[in-house]
Amino acid sequence: MRSGVKVAVIGGVFAVVVGGVGYGAYNVLDGLGDSGVGGGTDTKATSSEVKTGPVTKDEIADTSKKFLAAWAKGDSLVASELTNNKGDAEPALAGYSESAHVTKAVITPGQATGSKVPYTVKATVSYKGATKSWSYASELTVVRGLTTGKALVDWLPSVIHPDLGRGESLETGESKTASIEAVDRSGKVLTKEKYPSLGGILDELRKKYGQKAGGTIGVETWINSANADGADKTLLTLVKGKPGRVPTTLDANVQAAAESAVKKYEKSSVVAVEPSSGAIRAIANNRADGFDAARLAKVAPGSTMKIVTAAMIIQNGLGSANSPVACPSTVPWEGVTFHNLDDFSMTDGPTLKRAFARSCNTAFIKPILPLGGAKRDTALGNEASQYFGIGRDWQTGIPTWDGEVPPSQGAETAASFIGQGKIQMNPLNMASITATAVNGRFLQPYIVPQSLDNRTFAKASPLPGGVSAQLKEMLHYTATSGEGTATAAMANVGENKGGKTGSAEIDGHATSDSWFTGFSNDLAAAALVQSGGHGGTAAGPVVAEVLRAGP
Repeated sequence: MRSGVKVAVIGGVFAVVVGGVGYGAYNVLDGLGDSGVGGGTDTKATSSEVKTGPVTKDEIADTSKKFLAAWAKGDSLVASELTNNKGDAEPALAGYSESAHVTKAVITPGQATGSKVPYTVKATVSYKGATKSWSYASELTVVRGLTTGKALVDWLPSVIHPDLGRGESLETGESKTASIEAVDRSGKVLTKEKYPSLGGILDELRKKYGQKAGGTIGVETWINSANADGADKTLLTLVKGKPGRVPTTLDANVQAAAESAVKKYEKSSVVAVEPSSGAIRAIANNRADGFDAARLAKVAPGSTMKIVTAAMIIQNGLGSANSPVACPSTVPWEGVTFHNLDDFSMTDGPTLKRAFARSCNTAFIKPILPLGGAKRDTALGNEASQYFGIGRDWQTGIPTWDGEVPPSQGAETAASFIGQGKIQMNPLNMASITATAVNGRFLQPYIVPQSLDNRTFAKASPLPGGVSAQLKEMLHYTATSGEGTATAAMANVGENKGGKTGSAEIDGHATSDSWFTGFSNDLAAAALVQSGGHGGTAAGPVVAEVLRAGP
């Protein structure tokens, strides 16, 4: 935007007009573009007095207006000197015209809140005769320079566009990959406008399968991913390409329920999987940071992991669903004492099923003591991998994390039995674990048909005879009995159902993560609400809403 650019005032609104077209040129601020405006970059001050303390209201107003006006004028040099990182800011601001091909923009600042100044951008993007309007909102923050003491814009790529991250850039041109039309299991078209959680997934499907699906390229504005293996994010389509049809396993009805369910809580994620096939029916997130925790998170799953621990206990002859267990309030393990929630105990001759329903931690640690050192340190990891497919390089059709239960020692071994320690899972992993428990064998989750690219699915051994039936019995009791921690959340789900709650303590977090996994008929789902507290309170209602939308 450096050449042929004029700045205009239209009712107090900053405007940039490229190529001399437009409204007549006016300087928005006195001295704009001369040496009196620049020099704000956070380098050593020439004055002997350097201001300190928070930026003032007047400084916030003055700096933001000068920055936005310089950006509107297309003077990337002056605008960058009003930031605390000129080296990164100048090429990014220059690229707004040179790479993104913005040929006109009107920037309207809003009312400042503290040091943050919001604004809207109404732009026109033009490329080889194609032109399209583009509107969005973003914000900037004014800070005091560490060495200059001047009020400066705290430079982040999101100043230019809210979705722009570090190492990323805007570009307009012929698209790198062909367009796709992703459809659900019944042929319904899936769009990120209707299903916001699918935005990143649709971008990834396009990158991987666009050409295979027979689509053609169009003209677009996109964000170049900072990751060489990542998918670019399309922001604007100037000329549509012919989309290639990509079938998915998603169910539009279940996906809609998932999108609705996660809106109830911040930092919430949910996944639904069909036990009889492994098909992923829904993936949804509600996170301000845009992270797809549903399939990529690596966090402790809490007591939902007791599904795998119960299978391990049964298979090693240490107990069964209806065998008696001890559930004291605490249990020692190599110098560390493990507690139940609020130190409750069960003294009426509980079974493993009832201890599972109450989520008694000690009942899932104490029986494993007789296994012996080396075997008990690896028993849970072996169970998770050999029978539940955890860590087996899932080829779902999109990037996913397939869980990890690494070997452990000492107290970490005991912690792993109740879903703490080094274990790392996400809702996709836990939905698959529940689906395996219900189905009796692991079927790798997938979101596009294997036939689309002939990729190899991960495999695992079937659960030995009777184990699945006992796990289903335990899950059902937990979701239907008076003492089950999942009963309240699952009250409005159909008869053929089961569930398990979990709460995972995370270092540095005042409140535990809320976990819940469950099934109803041929649908299994798992949810995570980070810092959500008890599993039945936050994650439970999310799972229940998704299950009610299933078969």
